[in-house]
Amino acid sequence: MGPLAGVRVLEFEAVGPGPFCGMLLADMGADVLLVDRAEDPGLGFARERWNDVMLRGRRSVTLDLKSPAGVAAALQLVARADIIIEGFRPGVMERLGLGPDVLLARNPKLVIGRMTGWGQDGPLAARAGHDINYIALSGALHAIGRAGDAPVPPLNLVGDFGGGGMLLGFGLMCALLEARQSGQGQVVDAAMVEGASLLTTMFWGMQAAQRWTDERGTNVLDSGAPWYDTYATRDGKHVAVGAIEPKFYAELLRKLGVDGEALQDQNDRAGWPVLRARFAAVLATRTQDEWSRLFESADACVSPVLSFAEAAVHPHAVARRGHVAIGGVQQPAPAPRLSRTPGAVRGPAPERGAQGREALVDWGFDNAQIEHLSALGMYFNRPDTGRANEG
Repeated sequence: MGPLAGVRVLEFEAVGPGPFCGMLLADMGADVLLVDRAEDPGLGFARERWNDVMLRGRRSVTLDLKSPAGVAAALQLVARADIIIEGFRPGVMERLGLGPDVLLARNPKLVIGRMTGWGQDGPLAARAGHDINYIALSGALHAIGRAGDAPVPPLNLVGDFGGGGMLLGFGLMCALLEARQSGQGQVVDAAMVEGASLLTTMFWGMQAAQRWTDERGTNVLDSGAPWYDTYATRDGKHVAVGAIEPKFYAELLRKLGVDGEALQDQNDRAGWPVLRARFAAVLATRTQDEWSRLFESADACVSPVLSFAEAAVHPHAVARRGHVAIGGVQQPAPAPRLSRTPGAVRGPAPERGAQGREALVDWGFDNAQIEHLSALGMYFNRPDTGRANEG
């Protein structure tokens, strides 16, 4: 069942980092009950549940949190939860009557995870934003891109998922461990702008040592160094070169067949353009597959740049069972690996209200209490008939 078996998580419907955090916990065995809105909120893009893989492993009930009855029902769930995940703008939960003071009064051991872009306070707290905005203010976006070009958004990996959902999950586990010792819950204020900033910690030290500059695309890890970059192959694909250490760099030169040439020193920045041109010329002479085979057994730190589909069928990913098919959708498997209590995917994303009644039973509600929740407007599917309750 995973290392978090027995941990009950109440997750209020959201997008991006909140659901990603809920997925991480569900993958590791937590019982995550998703409180859905009665209808899809309409976010401007298709969000069908069958392919919303970050919602995997949950069960669902629906509530109208704008109604007093819906709030009353939510508070009954809160009383039996260990963790709350919510991703509303600051102040929304308070206006609904579900602020931290109310929740902790109902359940003093509760850990309340609040996922926002800017944090619960500060001059930007109430402003809208997305991953690109948060990483822009963190300094991370400015550093990503090639020399002379505009910054390049690294998908929404740095703000939403790395600096958001993963950091929230870490904070929740810290607070849960402390609550089990002290008997007191607390609020985890996870802001993506701060999480993205935290991910850049190493570069602050490098700047202090004058080993990193603000001029993007000129440093050792941002495509400035010719031995840490991507190169086109003969078939129009790419390979990634990361030969930082001298011994790996020497192996790179040997495999490229240029180790006997009079090349500039690896760390001679003035000679980097010459090295780059030479590497590019050689790597363009063979296909990606040919280079992959050549470097397969070499410690030169050269890898093919794979698409998502290609990554799933790479021999290493296959050997490690790095992907799973859930509900007919191929997706990354739970990680990291635990030797004794490994994580697993319980099932695909739930339709609204799917398996809600079973979840309520597992959370300790008896039939009369479940019917009362239904009367308060909670919607869930009845497993015995396949029909939904009228709530």
